[in-house]
Amino acid sequence: MRRLGCLTPLGLIAGLITVLIVAGVALAGRAAMFSPGALNARTEGGQELGGVKSHAELVGNCTACHVDPWSSAVMATRCLSCHTDVRAQLNDPDSLHGALPDVMVCRTCHPEHNGASAALTRVALKDFPHDRLKFKLTAHQTMSNGQPFACADCHGDNVAEFDQARCETCHRGYQADFVAQHVADFGGDCLACHDGADRFSGFDHNRLTFALSGEHSQIACGQCHAQVRAAADFASAAPNCVDCHRKDDAHNGAFGTDCAKCHTSDGWEGAKFDHNLAAFKLVGQHQTVACEKCHANNVFKGTPQTCAACHQKDDHHQGAFGTDCAQCHNPASWQDAKFDHNLAAFKLEGKHQTVECAKCHANNVFKGTPQTCVACHLKDDHHQGAFGSDCAQCHNPSDWKDAKFDHNLAAFKLEGQHQTVECAQCHVNNVFKGTPQNCVACHQKDDHHQGAFGTDCAQCHNPSDWKDAKFDHNLAAFKLTGAHAAVPCAQCHVNGVFKGTPQTCVSCHAEPQQHLGAFGTDCAQCHTTQTWQGAKFDHAFPLDHGGGGSIACQTCHTTPNFKEYTCYGCHDHDPARVQAQHLEEGIADFQDCARCHGRGQREGGD
Repeated sequence: MRRLGCLTPLGLIAGLITVLIVAGVALAGRAAMFSPGALNARTEGGQELGGVKSHAELVGNCTACHVDPWSSAVMATRCLSCHTDVRAQLNDPDSLHGALPDVMVCRTCHPEHNGASAALTRVALKDFPHDRLKFKLTAHQTMSNGQPFACADCHGDNVAEFDQARCETCHRGYQADFVAQHVADFGGDCLACHDGADRFSGFDHNRLTFALSGEHSQIACGQCHAQVRAAADFASAAPNCVDCHRKDDAHNGAFGTDCAKCHTSDGWEGAKFDHNLAAFKLVGQHQTVACEKCHANNVFKGTPQTCAACHQKDDHHQGAFGTDCAQCHNPASWQDAKFDHNLAAFKLEGKHQTVECAKCHANNVFKGTPQTCVACHLKDDHHQGAFGSDCAQCHNPSDWKDAKFDHNLAAFKLEGQHQTVECAQCHVNNVFKGTPQNCVACHQKDDHHQGAFGTDCAQCHNPSDWKDAKFDHNLAAFKLTGAHAAVPCAQCHVNGVFKGTPQTCVSCHAEPQQHLGAFGTDCAQCHTTQTWQGAKFDHAFPLDHGGGGSIACQTCHTTPNFKEYTCYGCHDHDPARVQAQHLEEGIADFQDCARCHGRGQREGGD
């Protein structure tokens, strides 16, 4: 069997050893024999990243950027460990690197090993997702000369930065006058308004609410949008005429602030005033009146608007109808007047609308025409004044005979069952005047009290129900107070007899035995209606005549008979001495002390 020399066991072992040696040298990072080219030596202002100022300083240290073939890590993690600013951008979708879909494949845009001075960033503009950033390339596919844009045209050497001055430099090359005015109006912050989609291309101001017409179309944008340079805010422009033309208002505000009522954008002069926009509309013959007739010396403010201000000389009524001519006259024709009687104090309703004017206004005299019913209808009053002169209380202007009397307008109101009583029952033979209004005139037959309570039935009865009577005892001579208010009626008014019921205390309250007739029958002298107990007796003899205050009854009244008394309960009794003293004064009967000493005085006499 023939074998190739390299496939012998010995040849295989030798090849494997060679591979292992080469791999070991590569892993140790000591062999430069496998390098695809020199590393970039450019620096960014001497700034260090990961301990070096340029990639060239990493020669021989391949593992600083490259990972093992069998490792799960990717090369981008080595890049981000040094380029921390790029790592920070990954969390911002609006940043350069945050907008890229394949940001973890750095070498797609940043090739290396192309020499010490080669560019570290190379990307085709058509392949870069510029739409993900704030500025789109929709309107920047080709330059004015037709050549395609390159990144360096806007970014220079550093695609991560953008100088807005490049916009102005580029556009001045073929739009010098426009750019000069545009920068003067809106400043040099192009990105404040433009996003690359060229949204202002072919901008038509007339599509907005405020259309540019006439002389407005010749005004520079910055003249109205003065604030846009600072805030990029076009909506801040004031849309009102007066905001720009207040200084031009020769009327000094007399016509308000809406200049467009009369003026147009074609020219400030040649204004036309639409009087219908004013408070006073020009209609009819007013449209043909010369302005100077109302606005003398071109004075417009304060011009009178009342009819009388101009037409007082035309008032043939001499003020009889006031100064509001428009009540009857119209601006189409002064003669074609129509009087609306509903504007007058006396409205024309019902049959009054068909009455000839002259019937009420004789000889065309209008002022002072009577407005009362009786002034015209006195002859029609079949009641002969019984109901007064206000016919409208019952009659209406639609039909004189269709009268309805509202009894509530009369002195006697119809309430309760009185509302169902036939008129003829009270007004016999249609006699209304002098009809009695007291209860007894109709209800004397219903008086079961036989006059005991008088003739004013309404004191107890009401018109809703005759039997639902309530008697207010306070209306009687004997008022119910205190405990009397709780006493049943029958206890005093036996058998329903009310008239002649005694009103004295003793008629119900017999004198108690302990009084023994000493206090008479007027119980109210001591007792009250609140309670029988706790009576207070007004003692004629002063109980404190000795200066010691009130004394107990038993001191003087030693027996149950209060008519008997003795003064010796307090005063010493020497009969011989008392007799001698009184006889000396000519008093023989001295047993009744109170007869002479009724007020408790020491000496006798009244």
